[in-house]
Amino acid sequence: VQLQASGGGLVQAGGSLRLSCAASGFTFDDYAIGWFRQAPGKEREGVSCRGSSDGTTYYADSVKGRFTISSDNTKNTVYLQMNSLKPEDTAVYYCAAGPGGLDALLYLYWGQGTLVTVSS
Repeated sequence: VQLQASGGGLVQAGGSLRLSCAASGFTFDDYAIGWFRQAPGKEREGVSCRGSSDGTTYYADSVKGRFTISSDNTKNTVYLQMNSLKPEDTAVYYCAAGPGGLDALLYLYWGQGTLVTVSS
């Protein structure tokens, strides 16, 4: 199982970024794909998740209305569109495959992370 996260970068507050998570080595719909982030000195937190069976989406309260998760099953890729970015969104963002939800402890497979920096 491999997950490759990409798309991070430096953006000003109010700007947008789109993260991508390319998955390989497993049947794409067998797992939920979640996005998590970890800021310096803080615990890893769940940001958003796309469910495995019906594609139901979940969002942390802190990103609702600003972030959108989507997927392209033909490319085995999950995206996280991040709009209206805030400095507090600065973190390393990870994608992971697992049973679903926003609890990082439940996820089995992790990508390498991509850094998002939002300047004020």
